[in-house]
Amino acid sequence: MKKIFNILTIGVVAAMSLTSCERDLTSLNVDPKHPSILPSQNLLAIGLQQSSYYMFTGSVNFNNYRFFTQQWAQTTYTDETTYNLVTRNQPRNHFNRMYVYSINNYKTAKTNLENEANTPAVKANKLASLEISEIFVWENVVDTFGDVPYTEAFKPNEEIYSPKYDDAKQIYVSLLSRIDAAIATINESSEGYTDGGDIVYTGDMTKWKHFANSIKLRLAMNLADVDPALSKSAAESAIASGVISSEDESYVFKFDGGTFVNPNIDDLGARNDYVPSELVINTMNANNDPRRATWFTQKNGAYVGGKFGELNPFANYSHMSSSFNAGDAPANLLSYVEVLFLKSEAAARGYSVGGTAVSFYNDALAASMSENSVSAADSAAYIAAHPYNAANWKQSIGVEAWVAMFNRGFAAWNFSRRLDYPVFVNPANSQLTGVPVRMPYSDQEYVLNGPNVNAAATKIGGDKATTKLFWDKN
Repeated sequence: MKKIFNILTIGVVAAMSLTSCERDLTSLNVDPKHPSILPSQNLLAIGLQQSSYYMFTGSVNFNNYRFFTQQWAQTTYTDETTYNLVTRNQPRNHFNRMYVYSINNYKTAKTNLENEANTPAVKANKLASLEISEIFVWENVVDTFGDVPYTEAFKPNEEIYSPKYDDAKQIYVSLLSRIDAAIATINESSEGYTDGGDIVYTGDMTKWKHFANSIKLRLAMNLADVDPALSKSAAESAIASGVISSEDESYVFKFDGGTFVNPNIDDLGARNDYVPSELVINTMNANNDPRRATWFTQKNGAYVGGKFGELNPFANYSHMSSSFNAGDAPANLLSYVEVLFLKSEAAARGYSVGGTAVSFYNDALAASMSENSVSAADSAAYIAAHPYNAANWKQSIGVEAWVAMFNRGFAAWNFSRRLDYPVFVNPANSQLTGVPVRMPYSDQEYVLNGPNVNAAATKIGGDKATTKLFWDKN
């Protein structure tokens, strides 16, 4: 990964060397309109946009979460729904964007913040915002790949040229500790970035605190089957400290349709490459789910899903609603609905979280219905017709959370991997022996960081999309 930066640096140096043969560059080194050191607020905005865009995009070239969770079916080609992760280099593309475009910007912003004028309280809050933003990306990286470069990932080249891969469980422990440390520095009576950089929470530090605790809760629940004690203590402390408590506090990147455009405008707009999957449509049809009218069009008076892993002529099936591909449609990456389902799961596991599994389950369904414009009467009828099943709570929570997380692929993938519901069937023409539960390592790592990535692959049991993460035990 370090060599990525080296290549960029060599290219810049070479270009400068050629120009210096013709004239002295000294007078060109100072550009008042384009400062050599970007303000931390700019780097925060870049990091937020890049991480949100590439976590959320449905492009076949990147994360593929919507295919891992079998929520989208394809119409003109089947590489992604038959789990081809080689042709388009999705692991490389996602890995590079999370590290180079996101985490690196946050780390640079922390350095630049040190030289900016702020009161101690504002500086602490800004640093906390940057730290929480970075942790959010680390969570995505480790839950996508497993063991990854972490402690040595951004050390100077003269210190570490080829970073080692850290144990994913230890990364989790570190992230939980970092979240607690960041929250401890937050001054809720003061402000953070109110100068344009914070394009998610606009400097509201209570929302940042609740977001941080919600990340902690999500990490805690992933630990439930592998480290129950740590899971319980982390989940209980996160909820006690305060998690996302309304849709207004959800971590939502609001694309403006101009400077920042919803990536689904390309995925679902100009091209007709995707339809909702048969699994999604049939599940919702069986439940007479009122959210269908918000999410999908009808075909001949019915909701009809495409067969996952097969070609599906676009005109023959239901389509995603135009609300999904609007240029300003938001990316809801950690929602109030998700937090309620996590609370329900925590309660089902016997954690002390201030409510019961059934109460949080009902609240989660009601919140999902509300955010999708379903009437209160229809919402209540749905909840009454589909009660929480304590005898098989993993199925109750797993299936309903998976449906509610439609168009939120990463969140849906976490629920389905941890709870093993819904049950995914590997397509007949799949290129894998099973459904993906992780993304393989970037192919570039085998060239640039071979010994370390090979050691990591051996440690986890093979660099395959079907190799389970450390927390995915059942």
